[in-house]
Amino acid sequence: MSAPKLVQGYEVVIGFETHAQLSTQSKIFSRAPTAFGAEPNTQACAVDLALPGTLPVMNVGAVERAIRLGVALNSRIALRSIFARKNYFYPDLPKGYQISQYEIPVVQGGEVSFYLGDEKKTVRLVRAHLEEDAGKSLHEDFIGQSGIDLNRAGTPLLEIVTEPDIRSSEEAVAYAKELHKIVTWIGICDGNMQEGSFRCDANVSVRKPGQPLGTRREIKNLNSFKFMQQAIDYEVRWQIEQLEDGHAIQQATVLFDTDTGETRAMRTKEDAADYRYFPDPDLPPLVIAADWIERVKGEMPELPRAAAARFVGDFGLSEYDATMMTQSKSTMIYFQEVIGQNPPIQPKIAANWIMGEVSRRLNAAEIGIEKAPVGPAQLATLIRRIGDGTISNNAARQVFDVLWSGEGSDVDAVIEAKGLKQMNDSGALEKIIDEVIAANPDNVAQFKAGKDKAFNALVGQVMKASKGKANPQQVNDLLRAKLS
Repeated sequence: MSAPKLVQGYEVVIGFETHAQLSTQSKIFSRAPTAFGAEPNTQACAVDLALPGTLPVMNVGAVERAIRLGVALNSRIALRSIFARKNYFYPDLPKGYQISQYEIPVVQGGEVSFYLGDEKKTVRLVRAHLEEDAGKSLHEDFIGQSGIDLNRAGTPLLEIVTEPDIRSSEEAVAYAKELHKIVTWIGICDGNMQEGSFRCDANVSVRKPGQPLGTRREIKNLNSFKFMQQAIDYEVRWQIEQLEDGHAIQQATVLFDTDTGETRAMRTKEDAADYRYFPDPDLPPLVIAADWIERVKGEMPELPRAAAARFVGDFGLSEYDATMMTQSKSTMIYFQEVIGQNPPIQPKIAANWIMGEVSRRLNAAEIGIEKAPVGPAQLATLIRRIGDGTISNNAARQVFDVLWSGEGSDVDAVIEAKGLKQMNDSGALEKIIDEVIAANPDNVAQFKAGKDKAFNALVGQVMKASKGKANPQQVNDLLRAKLS
């Protein structure tokens, strides 16, 4: 492992807590729905509101999703785990406590591995535990009032906690992206950060190399990878400045202000003792049979790192290209469908197009690859037409533009309509080359004197005379043969 990167002589130490909202149709302890965007307080039932006489009932789908994550991350699944009451007062917490897991979580240990550049990184996990979400406070500043929306109360969450193994904001973002990829890949969370389905808290501290861990401050509710890096970078700089000025860091929970680019303290950070955890008397221990775990293992899809390793071994892709082709399950499916056409497409060429033109258009349109207007079969045909010399790379991009805009759907028809076929008639091409050689005696003389730039100038003249339709490789070969 490489030496840790230092910031102004300090080592950065980061641990993550991620709340992944589980993809169940109902809440963790009630039958109320979990759909996003409903009118306030229309999806909160008597259990969620903590009305007298109500009792929680465990959602089996939430448990199965926790098992699935544990299997994916090589964790230990506790055959017997306990639910606890986490006691604190807040207006959007109807019961006055949150049902969570403390001493014995359902998922224990495990790791998340990813690449940062060419270097493999591994972050160890402490645990992942099931818990319910709280409601939400709504502040209407323009009328000076606040309200409580309990639609989220009771929504099933899996809180995934790491060891303090992360050493930079870049590593933090790479870890969060990999975890996001895994939970969406295995179908336990939709990963929608804007809707709060995937929320990250970063515990950040700094220390001089070799010194004990510093006092951490927790940045809450980071819901975009961009702001995550900005928030951590600001917090690191702020802590270093405080220490250099002789001030002690106070443990606290902070929020990141996206308008100012600064973190600000929200409250002093509580310790576990402040929450007065004790086993929830309304819920029996969660018991998971060993054969349930085995069934989940048998139903698991191929995981992203395994798929990437297969692409390296079977198709000769680089580690980077293989990682990009498995950045989501939809990307992997698209790539495999492109190279699986008949006749097959070279994997490296397909990967280049997906990482290039396809990704650029997806980012501009802010859509996923599953909604790409150019399908795998169309892209494969386009790549094939470059390979067989029908069109040039430049013409292929023009065809791609037409396909993406929806103005055409058949690759060959677009090529024909736009007049983009390359000139492959050697007789006609030789005539153009002869004319260019005759019209440019100075460039010919310079080339024969050993100046390669003169040759490129002649190639350019041939391409211009053919209106860009000449096959560049054929031009090079014929021109060199004639000049020799």
